[in-house]
Amino acid sequence: MFDQFDPVVLARAQFAFTVSFHFIFPAFSIGLASYLMVLEALWLKTGRAVYLDLFRYWLKIFAVVFGMGVVSGVVMSYQFGTNWSVFSTKAGPIIGPLMAYEVLTAFFLEAGFLGVMLFGMNKVGRRLHFFATCMVALGTLISATWIISVNSWMQTPAGYAINAKGQFVPAGSWLPIIFNPSFPYRLVHTVIAAYLTTAFVVGGVGAWHLLKNRANAGARTMFSMAMWMAALVAPIQILAGDAHGLNTLEHQPAKVLAMEGDYQPSPNGAPLILFGLPNSAEARVDYEVSIPHLGSLILKHDPFAPLSGLVDFPRENWPPVPIVFWSFRIMVALGFAMLGIGLWSLLARFRRKLYDWSWLHRAAILMGPSGFVAVIAGWVTTEVGRQPFTVYGLLRTAESHSPLAAPAVAASLIAFVIVYFFAFGAGVYYLLRLMAKPPGSGEPPPAPMPQRAAGITPAPGIVAPAGAGE
Repeated sequence: MFDQFDPVVLARAQFAFTVSFHFIFPAFSIGLASYLMVLEALWLKTGRAVYLDLFRYWLKIFAVVFGMGVVSGVVMSYQFGTNWSVFSTKAGPIIGPLMAYEVLTAFFLEAGFLGVMLFGMNKVGRRLHFFATCMVALGTLISATWIISVNSWMQTPAGYAINAKGQFVPAGSWLPIIFNPSFPYRLVHTVIAAYLTTAFVVGGVGAWHLLKNRANAGARTMFSMAMWMAALVAPIQILAGDAHGLNTLEHQPAKVLAMEGDYQPSPNGAPLILFGLPNSAEARVDYEVSIPHLGSLILKHDPFAPLSGLVDFPRENWPPVPIVFWSFRIMVALGFAMLGIGLWSLLARFRRKLYDWSWLHRAAILMGPSGFVAVIAGWVTTEVGRQPFTVYGLLRTAESHSPLAAPAVAASLIAFVIVYFFAFGAGVYYLLRLMAKPPGSGEPPPAPMPQRAAGITPAPGIVAPAGAGE
C-alpha cells in the first residue's frame, strides 16, 4: 500500500509531526518557568496574596506542560537511530555530546528542583523554595541553549573536521562548534519567542476571566503583566528577527531568497514581495504584490543594493520555496499582530481602560494561541529552508536516512499520529479545563517557617499600594 511512497519523505514527515508536537511544550515551559519565578519573587517582596494565588494557579499548568514536554521529547532521540541512522553515524561525534550536555546540565537541574518547586512550599523555607523555582527556570534556559546550539551547528557548521570514516569530528576546541555563527541570533530569537508565547497565553486566560468578572484581582494582574510583556518585548523580537535574518543572508542566502520569493536577481534593489504564489517551475512569483526596493532596504539597509536570486544557485539546492515563503509570512504577520495588541494595551492603559475595553480582551483571547502558531511557523521556515541538507552544504537529507522501506516508516508514522492525538489531546483538554477556572485563593496560605527551623526570616507582609503591578 505504501510501497509507492518515498521513505525519505515519510521519515521527514514523521520527524516534522513529532517535533511540532514537542516544540509547543518547551516554548511554553521556558516562558512559564520564568513567569513563575517572577510571581514568587513579587510575592516574597510585597507579601500580596494575589501573586501567590497566581503562582499556584500557573504552577499546576506548568507541571502538566513540563511532563508533556518530557514525554514528547523522548521520541525525538529514538528517531535519530531508527529513521536517520546515517546522519547519526556521520554527525554523532558532534551532535551526541552536545545533546548529552543538555541532559547532564539542564534536565538534571530541572528534575532535581522540580519536586521542591511543586511540593515544597510548606516543607522548606520560602527562600529555599524560591531558589528551587529559579533553578527550574534556569534549567529551561540552559536546555534551550544546548538544543539551539545543536540545531544551529546543523545550520551553520563550524569547528569541524571530517575523519577517514566520513564523520564530522571536532577540529580542536569545542567553542567554535557550540558558538557557531548563527547560534547567538537563533538563541535570542527563540527565547524571546518562548516569552511572548507564554505572555499571550497568560494574557488570553486573563482576558477570558476579565470578560466574566472584571473585579477578579488575579485576572487583572495576569492580564496587566502579559500586556506589559507584549508591549515591551514584541518590538525587541522584531529587531532580533531582523538581525537573525541578516545573519541568515550571510550564511544561508538561498533560504532567505526562498523566504522572500526572490527567484530572479535584482541588480538595482530588490522589492519586498508581500503576497503571491511562488512558481518554482517558472522561477517567478505569480500574482505578485510587492513594494519596490523595500526588500533591499530590509536585507541590506540600502534600497538600491543589489541582491542575488535563487536562479544564481543550482536548482537541486533550492529549498521548497512555497512552504518557506508562506511559513515566513505567517510568522511575521503574527509578530506584527502581537505588536499591535501590545500597542493597543498601552493606549488602554494610558486611558485607564485596560480592564474595561472588552474588544481588547476579545482580541487577546483570539491571540492566545498565536505564539504557538508563530514558533511552529518559524521552525518550519528554519528547517524546511535548510533543505535539501541536514548539515547545511555538507550532508544532504537524501543521504542521511536509514535504509528502511516505506511501509515500515509509514506504519510508525500512523502509530505516532494516533497515539499523539489521543494522549496529547487529552493533556491539552485538561490544560484548558485548568485555565477555565478563575484564579483565586482556593488554598490556605503556606505555613510560616520558624526562623530557627528554617534558617531564614519569613517574607514580610508588605502591602503594596493600590494598582501596583498594573
